[in-house]
Order: sequence, then structure tokens, then C-alpha cells
Amino acid sequence: MDSLQLTFLLCLTQVFSFTKCQLQNITSCNSAINFTSGSIFPVNLNLTLASLVANASISGFATSSFGQDPNNAYGLTRCRAYVSKEECQTCVETAVGKMRQLCPSQKEAFILLENCSLKYSNQNFFSTADSSSKIGYCNVVKASQPALFQSVLLSLILNLSSSVILSPSRLVNSSAYMDSKTIYAMVQCTPTLEVKGCSNCLRDIITYMLTGCNLNEGSRILSLSCDLRYEIYLRETILVSCKSDGGHNHDESIRSKESLLISLRKLKEATRNFSEEYKLGKGGFGSVYKGTLSNGREIAVKRLSSSSAQGLQELKTEVLLVAKLLHRNLVRLLGFCLEEDEKLLVYEFLPNGSLDKILFDQIKRFSLEWERRYRIIVGIVRGLLYLHQDSQLRIIHRDLKASNILLDEEMNPKIADFGLAKLFSGSQTQGNTLRVAGTYGYMAPEYIQHGHFSTKSDVYSFSILVLEIVTGQKNWSSNNLANLQSHAWQHWANGTALELLDPTIGDQFPRYEVLKCIQIGLMCVQDGPADRPSMSEVIMMLSSYTISSPAPARPAFYVPMEKEEPGSAKGYSNGSSSDQLKTSSLQGSVNEVTISELCPR
Repeated sequence: MDSLQLTFLLCLTQVFSFTKCQLQNITSCNSAINFTSGSIFPVNLNLTLASLVANASISGFATSSFGQDPNNAYGLTRCRAYVSKEECQTCVETAVGKMRQLCPSQKEAFILLENCSLKYSNQNFFSTADSSSKIGYCNVVKASQPALFQSVLLSLILNLSSSVILSPSRLVNSSAYMDSKTIYAMVQCTPTLEVKGCSNCLRDIITYMLTGCNLNEGSRILSLSCDLRYEIYLRETILVSCKSDGGHNHDESIRSKESLLISLRKLKEATRNFSEEYKLGKGGFGSVYKGTLSNGREIAVKRLSSSSAQGLQELKTEVLLVAKLLHRNLVRLLGFCLEEDEKLLVYEFLPNGSLDKILFDQIKRFSLEWERRYRIIVGIVRGLLYLHQDSQLRIIHRDLKASNILLDEEMNPKIADFGLAKLFSGSQTQGNTLRVAGTYGYMAPEYIQHGHFSTKSDVYSFSILVLEIVTGQKNWSSNNLANLQSHAWQHWANGTALELLDPTIGDQFPRYEVLKCIQIGLMCVQDGPADRPSMSEVIMMLSSYTISSPAPARPAFYVPMEKEEPGSAKGYSNGSSSDQLKTSSLQGSVNEVTISELCPR
């Protein structure tokens, strides 16, 4: 769990008055399956339970098994994501004690407590979802605007439910803005559950929530296999104190601009006076340096051009926007400095740098196997979905590209560089500008031609990025490609889409995932903004194993290759119904046969 996720979850530990919708504890002993004193099973069970107690607090989740059939004992325990390690340890110890007392001779039993759950059996149940027993807690305070609150909350919860099945940890969180307040929510499934089990479990507890707590300003719905929690706080009053893995105490809050100020002296010391050996790279607005603060924390310092008025505007934009954004797939702004004509932005340091430095490097690209590339695509989608829909205000990035995707130590992507971002309020979804700024090759046609930008112009940029990640090629590269979307669509039309895949990946990859990403990339690069899917639709497509969406039409800025293959794109026009190839969703053939994979992720 990263520090941002920990901060979010600790926000949920604020003290509120709750009413319980059910009994606090639920214990079930399967009396139909008993063991006898002196048999091998209780010995294996004791070893299993001891292992769970010893390991549960390390990550909040543990499984264990001892013995051989028919005397094998399987055990699983899971703590709520928002409880501390100490609370987790105490809860698991309590659960084991209660089960030994209440279920002294049963081979199968479970207990559901406020802070954790525990189950054991003589059968392997680790991938089986169980939401039949639930505990509900409702905040006694009712929402002041019930209809609006229910609408915003349900949209947030459903988006999280779609995202969590793509998460290896089976834990996601986000927030949604409503009036002067923010709704924070998280959903969690047992990590060993498969996609269908997690999805079904969440469906059950969401239904349960809607019958009792959805008009309250907070609730927790707990089951053996999945949890849901949301709370509402005034934006100005959130203050969390958390302890990092390194043992340092940090105060986390929604911070004012003044609290983000960092002195020039500290930043000069951290970067050795902006030494060349500390320079990480150079961009359009200035250079970026690595630094180390006196407490040992590594930082990245963007030094904007001292003579650029545009650089000052970029700094103001990033401070006003990024300081309020809290998401695991967005780079975190730590502070800024305006002293002695310096304009400095301070970010968390991400050791793997920007995506382009790996993706387009002839050696480093080998480290990007397909699974890692797919996770990067999913992470970018989550970050954009937060910007477009789930953050306090709708934000259009306007400069999404490979060099603005940074990678942490585990190669998780974080969207960076918000200097060109535009902020919308209320129901506004689009705007116009007389100053078109961004990166050619990534900019949507309506933005280049008319200065019109919207969430769909970000979707267009995302499509180019997806195609680059799949192919390992730059848009407008020098290898005789007219442009990447034209090359990709021609292969799709000819039924040879898999030939687009970067050859450094080899032949070990899920065919349906690659085809799905190519299709999504081509759908997002359509000429008309209305023809491109939203990021919420993209996340649904990524989380589904069957897509019924129509095949993409010819993309914007289509440039035919010198030699077009028979049956290819020639002769089609953007946006017309005749443009739709008669193909199924996830294939490049023209025989309308659906592709199915026997072993999905």
C-alpha cells in the first residue's frame, strides 16, 4: 500500500457517531463437519491459525494451510484497509480466540468482526466469494441533499467497483465533489478472489447499502470477501496524522498554498545548487533536478525558466490544481518556491523516470513485458478518470504524452505536468482557447483547428499513448509510418492487428488483451469527439472480457500508406456509418467471429 493510499484510508478513521444495522459480530460454525479429539485435523488447524496470527498484520491479509487431504486445514484472514497494524493484530487474535471458544470441534467456521474477518475450512475456499453475512454501520447524520448525494455516491461507488477488479491488490479508493463537501470512498475485495467473485460480492453489498445507509453521510458495509466504505467531510477540515513505513510522522491535510512554500535555501542544499550531475532532464519550461531534503526524502525539483512569463502561469496552475489532487496515479506536488526570480515546483521523486525514456529505448524497452504495459495503461485510465469525473473539479490535462507519464519504483504510472491543465466547475465539460498549446501528434483535431478542448480531447491524446505503449513506436516516427493511428487502423482493417505488437514482448501475452487495447486506442482516436468513449466507458471495457462496442471507424488525421492492402481503409471517410467495418469487437478479421480466451487475467 503506497503512502497516498494510506493517507486516504486514514482519512476514514475520523471519529463519527455510527448506528449498527446489524449485530457487531457474526460467527458461524458448520456443525455438519466435525473433527474428533486426538485426530490430525486439529493439529493442522492450530498451526494454520497460529500462522494467520503471526502474518496478518504485515499486510492486513494472510492465508495459510497445513496438512494433507483429508486433514488439510485452510485459513484466511483479512483486516479492513483503514485499520492500523496494531488494530489488525488485536482483531485477528480476538477472532481466533472467539472461534476456538465458539466452534471447538468444527472443521469449518468463520467470524466477521468490525475490524477483520477470519475463516478456516478443510476445503480450499481462497478463490470463493462469500457475501452472505454482512455487518452494516450507518453514520447517524443524514445527507442534506438526498437526491444529489445518492446520485454522486452511487456513481462513485460503481466506478470504484469497476476499477477494483483490475487492481492486483483488490483495493481502490477515490473521491467525488459535491457542493462544499467531498465524498471519500473505498472498496476492497479479498486479493485471492477472481474477477467474477469480486464483482458479485460488491454487487451484493452495494445492494445492501442501498437498502439502509445510502442517504447517510457515511457507512461501512462489511462481509467476509469484500467491504465498502464512504464518508463525507468538509473540504477545509480534513486533517490526518499518519506514520510512514520508515517510522517518520507526517501531518497530511488538504493544504493551503502557504503550507506548500519551501525556501530556496533548502532546495539549493537539496540539489547542490542545481548541479548538472543532479539534472534529470529538460523540457519546454525548464529543467528538472533530483534532490534530497535534510530528512532524507528524495524529491524532484522543476526549475522553470526565470525569464518566461508562461512559466509563471504554469507554476500558478500546478500549485492551484495539483495540490488538491490526491490519487495514486497522479504525481504528487510537495511544494513550490518563488524567491530571487526563481520559479520552482517540488514533486515526489519517481525513480524510474518518464515512460518515454524506457518505452522508446532499444534496451530498456525489454523490461516492459506485456503485463507491465497493460498495468501502465490501466493506471493512466484511472488517473484520467479521476481528473475528468471523480476529483473535486473537472480537469482537462491538455498535454498527455509518454514523457508526462512518470513511473514509480514498481513501474506504476503517475500523470505529471499540469502546467497546461484547465479546470471546469459544475456541469461544464468543454471550453475554447485562442492559444493552442500542447504537443503535436497528441492533440485532437478540434483542438488544433478551433481551439476547442474537452475531456474528449484528453481521450484523443490517451489513444495515441495507448498505441505507443502497444507498439513501442513513437507517433510520427521515422520508420516510414505516416502516423501511428493510420498504421494501426490499416492493420485492424486488414485483420492483422496483432502484428502491431512490439516484437520485444515475445509471444507470451493474452491475445484478447492486446486486441482490446488496440481497439480502445482506435476508438479513442476517432475524428468526432462524440464518437470517442469517455474514460468511464474505457474502464468498463478494460474490466470486461467481452465488448459489444462497434468496430472503430477510420481515425482522425488518417494518412494512407504508400501501398494499401486490398480491403484496407482506402475509400472510407471519417464519421460516416459506412465507415464501420463489419467486425466483432476484439478481432481484426472480417468474418464477425468473436474471439474468446480460455484463461483470462
